[in-house]
Amino acid sequence: MPSKQTYSFCFCFRRRFRLPVSEAPPEIRTLFDRYSDQNGVMTATHLRSFLAEVQREDNATEEEAQTIIDGHKHLSIFHRRGLNLESFFNYLFSHHNNPPLSPSIGVHQDMSSPLSHYFIYTGHNSYLTGNQLSSDCSDIPIINALQKGVRVIELDIWPNESKDNVDVLHGRTLTSPVALIKCLRSIKQHAFVASEYPVVITLEDHLTPDLQAKVAEMITRTFGDILFAPTSKSLKEFPSPESLKRRVIISTKPPKEYLEAKEVQETEEGPQQEKPADDEEAWGKEVPSLRGGTISDYKNIEDDDVLDDEEDIDEAEKSRQDAADEYRRLIAIHAGKPKGGLTECLKVDPDKVRRLSLSELQLEKAAETHGKEIVRFTQRNILRVYPKGTRITSTNYNPLIGWMHGAQMVAFNMQGYGRSLWLMQGMFKANGGCGYVKKPDFLLKVGQNNEVFDPKAHLPVKTTLKVGIAGVPNDTVMKKTEKVEDNWSPSWNQVFEFPLAVPELALLRVEVHEYDMSEKDDFGGQTCLPVWELRSGIRAVPLYSRNGDKYANVKLLMRFEFI
Repeated sequence: MPSKQTYSFCFCFRRRFRLPVSEAPPEIRTLFDRYSDQNGVMTATHLRSFLAEVQREDNATEEEAQTIIDGHKHLSIFHRRGLNLESFFNYLFSHHNNPPLSPSIGVHQDMSSPLSHYFIYTGHNSYLTGNQLSSDCSDIPIINALQKGVRVIELDIWPNESKDNVDVLHGRTLTSPVALIKCLRSIKQHAFVASEYPVVITLEDHLTPDLQAKVAEMITRTFGDILFAPTSKSLKEFPSPESLKRRVIISTKPPKEYLEAKEVQETEEGPQQEKPADDEEAWGKEVPSLRGGTISDYKNIEDDDVLDDEEDIDEAEKSRQDAADEYRRLIAIHAGKPKGGLTECLKVDPDKVRRLSLSELQLEKAAETHGKEIVRFTQRNILRVYPKGTRITSTNYNPLIGWMHGAQMVAFNMQGYGRSLWLMQGMFKANGGCGYVKKPDFLLKVGQNNEVFDPKAHLPVKTTLKVGIAGVPNDTVMKKTEKVEDNWSPSWNQVFEFPLAVPELALLRVEVHEYDMSEKDDFGGQTCLPVWELRSGIRAVPLYSRNGDKYANVKLLMRFEFI
């Protein structure tokens, strides 16, 4: 008899669910019968064949298969020489033994290329605890980001009230400040907890020269030998992540005069707010442009970046000579926008490299007319993309538009949740979760006629993933399973196929919802995985909360096949 158990909901009423005994789905039973003997025992020889033929683990050995069996003997006490159906099913559902991404390969990409050859896990206004206008500033969000593998931390630095020290806050807003020195010390303490690859601190500088000198002293004393300081005023080529292991890098615009910030006065209506994010609903709007749309969908959108956090480089250059030499020497990655429009911004200088920042809307507009030029620029230089200023509630945008143009630093608000952020988290599960993912070769290559990748080109299908996918526009498909009602162990047994033209940038995003006929569906869990690192075969896929925290015992059993 199946066991029964009573669960209390909201202390208001009780509902009894029927908890089925762990019964393997028919497909698993069929596979077990095929790879076991007539007595219902899967020996090491059988299991090795299963690993090679179904899981596509061609190098699997009988010794490895026996290790798996030994780890599940407690579930198969009457079959010491192999697995029975229950222990086989338990093995398949074990995320520790059977994850969708291989835990053993770790950081496996070449890390010896220049920084410009990598996508880098990047935060925006990393110090904010909530919205962009009135939330507290703190080092806690910085610590949380570093612990999740984020490699680029952004700090806006301003004079404190007495103008004798430096605070971090979102300028011209009602956010409460946090001391810069506190943020720097927290960065040093937690920088390499999740990854030993370099941490970049991008500074939005609103300081006078004397306070810039003070910041230089703070940074030098705090980081000491782990601070990377270039030996020349500008770099001809960026160093590699490998050469910068456990180092901290400073990136900012060249020093400029401090402009007094005007106090923010709220109108009677209060500060301008963006519309509520539909993706906070169980089934809301998709990530923009991921349903077959392209960047051309945005060509009529005006750039409304009221909180644009970049200024022209010419103003900065005028007062560069006034800044403290100590501060200027710390800047390893120079940022700024040359005067003269987009064409000048995207010019590639063979003698020096730099960082350019564009808002999400500025990038979308630029991609309409200068897509290939952006790709060429990002082969040597760094492009940072940041959220438009009207994202008051700290929502995010579609990161794939930046990535498909080679943008290394697609800066995100990390303090919230939503489908866009899940895509970001999925991307950086790749390469051992180190925060650096090597860009696909097609974004780095230059052809015989000096041609580069065209993000608008219609490309042939390279492979088909048999199992939603989020990727470049042609690879964007969303599909839903049929509904399974009142079952805590649902089995869908459905197959989806996704043709992929650019599998190197494809992400598989999965959401689980509790179907409710009378009300909106309830969110159950989500995950996002880099398609190019998926392991073929039947895998245990853990689910995560809205905030990206892994559930302890909630998994999906999924089969992946590339055809």
